[in-house]
Amino acid sequence: MQQSNDQYLTFFIRGEEYAVSILRVKEIIEYESITRVPTTPVHVRGVLNLRGTVLPVIDLAAKFGHGDSEATRTTCVIVAETALGDQMLIVGLLADAVSSVVDIPADAVEPPPSFGTNIRVDFLTGMGKLEGRLVLILDLDRILSPIELEQLAS
Repeated sequence: MQQSNDQYLTFFIRGEEYAVSILRVKEIIEYESITRVPTTPVHVRGVLNLRGTVLPVIDLAAKFGHGDSEATRTTCVIVAETALGDQMLIVGLLADAVSSVVDIPADAVEPPPSFGTNIRVDFLTGMGKLEGRLVLILDLDRILSPIELEQLAS
């Protein structure tokens, strides 16, 4: 199956539906115990062991100012790539639930609104129109600042 740039993984955080480009998603794993790391920002939930690799896990709800996520039976970790300069880093994104893989053609993506969303507009690449609803398309490279990524990479 050909993966196009129009395919996105949709997921929920605090009842809001978000999307990231499927080309950036490596896998989705079940939520398991995460080891807290002292002196990391509040939205860095900690790290987990992914087949011998230390994977930093970002709580997007906390990053967006909604407080820590409580793990439920649908909580999962989206393993995704984010750019740091010219290298790609693998991070885990905590999601309340994964929805589906959807096609959102470029002509169905509107620029992000300047108001009315629960997150900073610069974290979005746009809003996708999907079967009568809107999904917020996240810009993974902007959500985590380069300084945060360097701390996670070290």
